[in-house]
Amino acid sequence: MDDAPIVLGKLRQPPDSSERARPGRATATLPLTHDAHPSQPTDSAPVCRDPPLEILYRDEDLVAIEKPSGLLVHRTRLDAWARDFAVQRLRDQLGQTVHPVHRLDKATSGVLLFALNPAALATVSRAFEHGAVGKRYLAIVRGWPPPTLNIDHPLERLHDAYEPGEPSDELQPAVTRLVRLATAELAVCVDRYPLSRYALVALEPHSGRRHQLRRHLKHAGYPIIGDTTYGQGRHNRLFRSRFANERLLLAAVRLTLAHPRTGARLAIEAAPSADFARVATALGWPDLGSLDGAGP
Repeated sequence: MDDAPIVLGKLRQPPDSSERARPGRATATLPLTHDAHPSQPTDSAPVCRDPPLEILYRDEDLVAIEKPSGLLVHRTRLDAWARDFAVQRLRDQLGQTVHPVHRLDKATSGVLLFALNPAALATVSRAFEHGAVGKRYLAIVRGWPPPTLNIDHPLERLHDAYEPGEPSDELQPAVTRLVRLATAELAVCVDRYPLSRYALVALEPHSGRRHQLRRHLKHAGYPIIGDTTYGQGRHNRLFRSRFANERLLLAAVRLTLAHPRTGARLAIEAAPSADFARVATALGWPDLGSLDGAGP
């Protein structure tokens, strides 16, 4: 896989499509073979009553969207009252069945990948299970981490009532690599110090535990701003009052994997959304793309 050419993700548009990729998206397309049957639409035409989700990449096997913060991927009893889900919205938008191959927390924004047929679902799911998918995130955290940090800390499994199997309290191995990209100080006393320090970090999880990044950053002493479960309320309130921030400042910016049909290496990217970028700009980081050299 490492020797395969990198093919950057792009929305494959039909001639009459009104959807457009945002400026700055990669423009290379993925060559396809046609020896397998594409997934069949469930309806004759798409019926979407919600605002359309931004499509980052689409071919006959895969579709990737930019998930906004606050949108669940699918139903879960962890948020039993929710009525808005990425799976249903994308299905209605495309007019065909879609299969999520991984998950993002409700509060996390960024690249979210779906399979469009059972064969692609099986292949990409195995790639995730075997650690063959690269994932990169940006986050704004409290404190100044070292320039690089490897967080190797096992985590208890978090259970979801919709998942099959018996619950287990066994610890699961979990590793996250952190790279500090930028730092900032605010002349505000939040804790016992006259200044409050924050950092922009890139995160690469080498395992896929639920809430892994949020739990690992709490464990390391650099909680993510806006995290109401694992973060620090005083700092969250500061960002809410000073920057009108109402979200978790964690964004999935890059996903890399072998295409399930061709084996070509596929990189799908999404710049952090406007609400994330607005806070970053207020902290003195207006150009996130230049800071995250490996990102979009």
